[in-house]
Amino acid sequence: MFRAIADVLRQIAGAIATVVTLPFRALARLFGGASGSAGRGGRGGRARRA
Repeated sequence: MFRAIADVLRQIAGAIATVVTLPFRALARLFGGASGSAGRGGRGGRARRA
């Protein structure tokens, strides 16, 4: 019984963590990707270099 409740709480916490971190991930991709794309060649930089 307690294990089932703990599993549900864990799933809820995981979902909340995902929703909370999504905007920060998007911002990091925007700023980190924009500043680092020049050096790395964008998304497919590895494939283009080869």
